[in-house]
Amino acid sequence: MMQKEKTILTFLSLLLVLISACPSSAGVATDQIRATVDKALTVLKDPGLKSEPRIQERRDKLRQILYARFDFAEMAKRSLGSHWRRRTPKEQEEFVQLFTGLLEQAYIDRIESYNEETFQYAREILDGNFAEVESRILTRKGEEFTILYKTHLAKGEWKVYDVVIENISLVNNFRSQFNRVIANSSYEELVRRLKEKQEEFSVKRK
Repeated sequence: MMQKEKTILTFLSLLLVLISACPSSAGVATDQIRATVDKALTVLKDPGLKSEPRIQERRDKLRQILYARFDFAEMAKRSLGSHWRRRTPKEQEEFVQLFTGLLEQAYIDRIESYNEETFQYAREILDGNFAEVESRILTRKGEEFTILYKTHLAKGEWKVYDVVIENISLVNNFRSQFNRVIANSSYEELVRRLKEKQEEFSVKRK
């Protein structure tokens, strides 16, 4: 269903490598993202959480950290685009749950492939209740990727609602794929495929 998704989610594994120096001029949004990633890195590096019996505990901790910084509901809404308004409140709630489960499971799998990449901040662009944090990642193989975090202010916290990797927007990518499925089939078919994708993740983990 989602060919480009694999590329996007592969790059998502790089989102938790914010370990190098951060300029003192960085803004609040940058600081909050860095603090969140530091917590995730602490979990990933904890030798006590790497044993097979504690894998689920480690993933639960990572899940809690992600939920605190990522606005999955806003990401789901933006990814569904104009179709969002046509759904009932109950359907919207179901879609947010399916979208969150899909992204969360794929994301955590990639996070666990962390391999000590390094990260540098470029700058932060503030526009009222919105902020963009530009960054660059350097892998151990010498590859470099640019990442832009799009955030908005919600109850005093900067929440990520989109991630742009090498000029590819996660939200725009999903929206394009979702639109294609709905146009060629139906919204119900999209929901069916999302449920099927979740089942695949569940079977894989078992």
